[in-house]
Amino acid sequence: MNPFEKIFNYQVMSRLHETGTLAVTSHERTWLKAMLEHPASGEAFTPETLKKLQSTLEGDLALDMKEGFWEKAKSKDQQVYHPLLRPLRRIMLRKSGILMNHRIRDGRMFEEQPGFPFKLEYSMVKREWYLIWYHLRYRTLMNTKLQHIVELAEQPVSGEEATAVEADINRMLESRKESAVIEVVRRYNSELSRILYAFSCFEKQIGYDEAADSYTIRLTFLGDESEYILSKLRFLGMRVRVVEGDKLKRRMRESAAKALSRYGVTEEPQVVL
Repeated sequence: MNPFEKIFNYQVMSRLHETGTLAVTSHERTWLKAMLEHPASGEAFTPETLKKLQSTLEGDLALDMKEGFWEKAKSKDQQVYHPLLRPLRRIMLRKSGILMNHRIRDGRMFEEQPGFPFKLEYSMVKREWYLIWYHLRYRTLMNTKLQHIVELAEQPVSGEEATAVEADINRMLESRKESAVIEVVRRYNSELSRILYAFSCFEKQIGYDEAADSYTIRLTFLGDESEYILSKLRFLGMRVRVVEGDKLKRRMRESAAKALSRYGVTEEPQVVL
């Protein structure tokens, strides 16, 4: 094992995670110090947190991006930071409720919707923040873009109600969970770290069959995350195959058939591994 393979080595990262240790390189400290000089840092952090980070990095050199960096012309990026992130995180830490006005996709407005914020998620594909929240009136989980929230206010709830809501959320999430088993093709065992990194954001169990010298990855995920997993499977290509999970198998066969049909191939080829 290469001792300097820090970021993509699964074994090392697992040990660090188990002990609650965060390894930070000098390059990462330099990059962070440069980012703290950006005007948006004042909105992303509280003054106390920003001051603490700046004092911690006082002895580090900042990355000089005034010279030597050129950027190609591109479409205008959406702002990654959203003003509602900080107040929502604080509300979630207090296990409090919310009362909000928000729009939906067709432009209709819903006012004074009582909810309990559960999770903030960022879509790398759409480059947008989402709030997953529990509707206290309809007793269901909702998913709303932060940019669609017009107005939001904290609405205190009792400790008993917060506990009951969290239990209901966990029950609904458990009912939505699916699982699949992905096998690493033996000739690509040396790329195990890269393959595991592709599924790093999912709950997983890794198995190893010594007799067959074969690795398997059992993924546990929510039903609406299956398309994201499919994109990772397509990216990994011949390195992996789905051995359990009828839904993923069917969708992979469908996408493969569509891709082959573009080149006039109507029969499935026989793949020799």
